[in-house]
Amino acid sequence: MNRSPYFFLGTLLCLLSSLYAETPPLSTHGIATYGDLKYPAEFTHFDYVNPNAPKGGMVKLASFGSFDSFNPFVIKGTSAAGATMLHCTLMVSAEDEPMSMYGYLAEKIVLAPDRKSVTFTLNKKATFSDGTPVAADDVIFSFHTLMKKGVPLFAQYYRDVKSVEKISPTEVRFTFTTDKNRELPVILGQLPIFSKAYYEKHDFEKADLVAPVGCGPYKIKDFKAGQTITYERISSWWGENIPSQKGENNFDITYIYYRDQSVLFEAFKAGDHDFRQENIAKNWAAGYDIPAVKEGKIILKETHNELPHGMQLFVFNTRKPLFKDPKVRESLEKAFDFEWANKNLFFSTYTRGLSYFNNSPLASSGLPQGEELKILESFKDKVPPEVFTQEFKLPITNGSGTDRKILAAADKLLKEAGWIVKNGKRVNAKTGEAFTFEFLLSDPAYERIALAFQRTLASLGIKVTTRTLTPSQYVEKVSDFDYDMIIGMIPEAETPGNEQREFWGSKYADVKGGRNFSGIKDPVVDELVELVINSPDRTTLTNRVHALDRVLLWGHYGVPGWYSKTSRIAYWNKFGMPEKKPKDGIGFSTWWVSAASPVVIPAKAGTQNE
Repeated sequence: MNRSPYFFLGTLLCLLSSLYAETPPLSTHGIATYGDLKYPAEFTHFDYVNPNAPKGGMVKLASFGSFDSFNPFVIKGTSAAGATMLHCTLMVSAEDEPMSMYGYLAEKIVLAPDRKSVTFTLNKKATFSDGTPVAADDVIFSFHTLMKKGVPLFAQYYRDVKSVEKISPTEVRFTFTTDKNRELPVILGQLPIFSKAYYEKHDFEKADLVAPVGCGPYKIKDFKAGQTITYERISSWWGENIPSQKGENNFDITYIYYRDQSVLFEAFKAGDHDFRQENIAKNWAAGYDIPAVKEGKIILKETHNELPHGMQLFVFNTRKPLFKDPKVRESLEKAFDFEWANKNLFFSTYTRGLSYFNNSPLASSGLPQGEELKILESFKDKVPPEVFTQEFKLPITNGSGTDRKILAAADKLLKEAGWIVKNGKRVNAKTGEAFTFEFLLSDPAYERIALAFQRTLASLGIKVTTRTLTPSQYVEKVSDFDYDMIIGMIPEAETPGNEQREFWGSKYADVKGGRNFSGIKDPVVDELVELVINSPDRTTLTNRVHALDRVLLWGHYGVPGWYSKTSRIAYWNKFGMPEKKPKDGIGFSTWWVSAASPVVIPAKAGTQNE
């Protein structure tokens, strides 16, 4: 339930590139990509929820760092965890389908036959938390406000929108500049809607702790600045019985903030909060040998995760002269001893990332063939030759942490790039400049892996310093691209689309708060991104994503990290939950507080199309 500032657009990463038949239906209750909707117009709820889940109770969750704002949609300030729950969107995703969305604030969606506009009809019962109705003017205001004042993600997502107009008090039409951007109707459905009347009196960009008006299922009950915040379910909320909302939002939520991850972990085991998604292998392997687990008071589960994992990596900031040479980047990429780290730090639980689309059919493999090869051949003189001749692989070390064969290969690349060893130090052969850089971290949990990498590079004569900042300091540094190396996570989806511009596009390399962390400015990458966005069908999309993946991998923009194919969760035995899960294997938003031991609801379709 801890949804990030990018939640409303983060979920759409799993829903993109909407594609319809030659003669699409003019009016629909949802949008399916590459096929029919799973749920018919008369569906009553999603399959992975309990439509009769009891409402009530309080759930305590943990968050790390601090907060000084309730606005997750702007760069300024650090937003409180869960703040997106105050707001609603035009549509919402079905989490058991790869690429489809259904009505939320909008009860009807009309796509023009030429695919150059989409019209949303609002639910006449929809209201903001102050009781005022949600109207077309609020949708128009929200779109323009986010384009001008929101985080950069919004401007690039919606840049192909030509205009937005009010058709009636409850109808809004978006007109597009192109009919090639297939996902625009989908991502417009993810637009968060704000009260125009409220923000005409309040500065949208101001980072403060004034509780905003929203149309979502929650309101702020109370808070202590930077320490705790409690969200209360709105009684008689207008959206309670909408099919896409049935079985969701079942309890009140308090987020408790911690400044230290080890303290946070111990607090969970002591019962200070109720649910934890465990992402630290050491904790999972050895941290839960406690009475509460043995007595069944804390439940541990490992579930299969069917979602794409994207890429976690040590990001090179290519804006810095030190990392402009691909050979330098490749040498450090080779030097990282994943086998040692996986065995000694991760209890051999992780898989090495070899694609920007890990755990997905979109991950490239082998050598390019067929249509993918034709795409790449059009850039043959502009991409590394290895794209055509070698499958991208990373060296497998002997696990010692000092594999001489691997270090020798890294040393050779450094020397070819003009970095020699003199008096035990790696220096530039021409200038005498020492090879040194800073590894910036936001979480002490990553210090062990950063220090291990630091030791390996020291054997090559490279001096690395590691520095761990508070979350707010880290966000500010990263927003300004003021770093040499960071640990970055590039999330990917089953259907990549417009978000790829912000990840890799030249235009976003210097946009404050953007996510082109490496600072990539490559015309080939730009062209491939546009090809991905404009893919006419799923097969073409797959070939184009494979091509983009290969070019990014052979650009050596970071040291690929690791991922797990399972989700690990720990929770206090106070919950009930549906047996059937969405693709993340958890579906926490569908859980409820149980008075006794959790009650498991048998898997049942729960729709009228069984």
